[in-house]
Amino acid sequence: MKAIVVGSTGLIGSELLKLLEKDQSFTKITALVRKKTNLVSSKVLEVEVDFGTLPAALFEKQEVVFCCLGTTIKKAGSKEAFRKVDYEYPLLTAKIAKEKGVEQFAIVTAMGSNPQSKIFYNNVKGDVENALKNINFDSLGIFRPSMLLGERSEVRTGERIGQAVMKLFSWAIPKNYKAIQAKSVAIAMVNFAKRKQKGNIIIENGQML
Repeated sequence: MKAIVVGSTGLIGSELLKLLEKDQSFTKITALVRKKTNLVSSKVLEVEVDFGTLPAALFEKQEVVFCCLGTTIKKAGSKEAFRKVDYEYPLLTAKIAKEKGVEQFAIVTAMGSNPQSKIFYNNVKGDVENALKNINFDSLGIFRPSMLLGERSEVRTGERIGQAVMKLFSWAIPKNYKAIQAKSVAIAMVNFAKRKQKGNIIIENGQML
């Protein structure tokens, strides 16, 4: 299979890239990044792009697109900038992929995604889920993790405190709310792509655990 990973330098995207590189089912991976890394691989092609003006040619003859784009309002700088990264860029990516004949699209959103939510973060995630469903991919995988565990390149103090608390009380937390390793989400995405399930499939946190 030929695959594109959008947002391959993030917590989930980086884990996903490692798995795809080792998996013999995937023959060529194109990693779309804002800034090139020192990645050297015969199997992975790293392409520096502007996510607001993606070259459509990159999506030709691709079989699956994994979208791991995501930020925080603090890092983005405003609600408008956050929405651009978490809604506009994934939707643009999906539309180009569909136009170029890509049959499978997998995206990471979040537990609690809901377009009716009064929480801005969950509202945006719900909006992008609904918009993607309307594109009508043969196979759409929506992955809704809870708090992510793993080593980020940047320090998120609040998130680290939350992770510690969730680990401490893990025994009392329902599966859909437990913290989850980024690698577990990546594994679920790879398995989804290989199964080639038809329709719009929502994978909740508990299923990934």
